[in-house]
Amino acid sequence: MPSPHRPHPSHRPHRLRLRKIALPALPSWLPLDGFILGLIGTVVLAVLLPVSGRAASITDGATTVAVAFLFFLYGARLSTREALDGVRHWRLHLTVLVCTFVIFPALGLAARGLVPYVLTHPLYTGLLFLCLVPSTVQSSIAFTSIARGNVAAAICAGSFSSLLGVVVTPVLVALLLGGSGGGFSADSMIKIGLQLLAPFLAGQLLRRWIGGFISRHRAVLRLVDRGSVLLVVYAAFSEGMVRGIWHQVTPARLAILLGVEAVLLTVMLTLTSYGSRKLGFVREDRITIVFAGSKKSLAAGLPMASVLFGAQASLAVLPLMLFHQMQLMVCAVLARRFAARAPEAAGAAGTEAGNRSSVAQADTDSADDAALTRV
Repeated sequence: MPSPHRPHPSHRPHRLRLRKIALPALPSWLPLDGFILGLIGTVVLAVLLPVSGRAASITDGATTVAVAFLFFLYGARLSTREALDGVRHWRLHLTVLVCTFVIFPALGLAARGLVPYVLTHPLYTGLLFLCLVPSTVQSSIAFTSIARGNVAAAICAGSFSSLLGVVVTPVLVALLLGGSGGGFSADSMIKIGLQLLAPFLAGQLLRRWIGGFISRHRAVLRLVDRGSVLLVVYAAFSEGMVRGIWHQVTPARLAILLGVEAVLLTVMLTLTSYGSRKLGFVREDRITIVFAGSKKSLAAGLPMASVLFGAQASLAVLPLMLFHQMQLMVCAVLARRFAARAPEAAGAAGTEAGNRSSVAQADTDSADDAALTRV
């Protein structure tokens, strides 16, 4: 007889069992996150529904505020203490900075010979700007962690690059791009000071009081951060559509641009890999140099372009957007290959600490170089 405290089986509510539907997953070598999809959607929206007239003026004003807020957040997030604590790895950080602000720009200048037969001048301007922006922070740290490299050094290297990039990138743009980037005009310097440097320094000064709040609400502020970047992209591409700039770009030119950027990324990955080995860095530090020295920051480059290039910002940021996705795809594969060799590398690392010239370390170096070659 059923218990009075329990309902009879026939009177129990029927529980609906939902079958889990397996959604098709993206290939592991194609790390298209929500931000990338949002960028693509924003570009499509700007092409279909560009703003003009009074709406464009309102969008420009909102973009100015968004850029200032972005750099305020950059200043509040970057820990100057962490960057200074990493001074003991000065050789590693100097190597990353040389790759970011010397070798990359030199390769960009060398690409000038591709104009006008391979690249149009506006696309070359964007390619050179890509070579001048600082290294990315978040993805460099993520890939270094996956590959089991020196994560602490990656954090410091990204912080150094971002701190210097706020000043160095606009100066390099003025020196190397001249009129295309606005030059050293008083107006451009005022814009850089008010929209980039002042908010960044304000964030650094207020970090002592708001650092905890930012850490606690990192997820929400990340949405605000990315939303601001999307607004900058929409304003730039929308203005490009209204001015008819996009009629200058053909599918063939885009394909050629992708090919040129593939060569650029390959050269930087090769130089950072073999160069760091020749300089005597341990395996973990070499991984950090590969990922921090070969990548460029989309989040920092987009707002800078809106200030430095004005109406020409849409074409100026196109190479950077394409390079960003390419570097994510290639570095994701490379990080997994490095991680696959981590067990044998871990044993080699212990041997390397006691004897840098051990055979085990040489085997690990060869395996890492082979992984890079296959990518």
